[in-house]
Amino acid sequence: MGTKLLRLIAAPAQWCGLGLAAAVLVLKGLGLLGTLGLGVAVLGYVAGFVIGGLWFGWPTTQEPEWEALQFNDEGDARAAMERALDGVRRLTEYNPNNRIPASLQARVLDLCKALEGLLDQWERSKGTLSLQDSFHARHIAIRYLPEALNTYLSIPASFAATRVLDNGKTAQDTFRDTIGELEGKVRELGDDLAAQDAHAFLVHSRFLKEKFGTPAVSLPHEPARMTRPEPKDTP
Repeated sequence: MGTKLLRLIAAPAQWCGLGLAAAVLVLKGLGLLGTLGLGVAVLGYVAGFVIGGLWFGWPTTQEPEWEALQFNDEGDARAAMERALDGVRRLTEYNPNNRIPASLQARVLDLCKALEGLLDQWERSKGTLSLQDSFHARHIAIRYLPEALNTYLSIPASFAATRVLDNGKTAQDTFRDTIGELEGKVRELGDDLAAQDAHAFLVHSRFLKEKFGTPAVSLPHEPARMTRPEPKDTP
């Protein structure tokens, strides 16, 4: 109950309404509104609430979809990663309030697909990932990607697309860079496994060649021909 009430109070539309009402009261206190009563402050609140609701979304007691996107690295690693990726995919496809641009939405879905491909490759591979790389592979799916998506979706779409942050980029551009970094790491892990498998394949091929390869064919030795000595000239 307390959490739901807090969501209603903390909604942007509420703060817009309260802010406009407070501005009206300040003007009233300065004597700039003449004989107008406190009803003007109520109208100011209603107007601010409507503007905030249309701009930022209406207050609700329901938990935002992205707040539920939390996963723990427990039990089977593959199962945990698949659950997380499925949640990220569903939320990205739902795209609440169209916060994710279409191009960025496609990249997030492609990253989920690449991570699933890495899982399949990891299971088939004869190679191994280092302890650190194994940690990264699990946490990209279970923690890093969901947290990046959660944090980005908590920002209003207009703010994320237009306001420049301390890093000199918008939240939208920063999220795009984050996805790019995760994409690069997934490719690096896949290339590492592929290189190990390719090396193992080459070693095995050399072994088979040495064991069963056809030796070079040599011609039988041809005996030297006997030549008759030429007769000497006699005087």
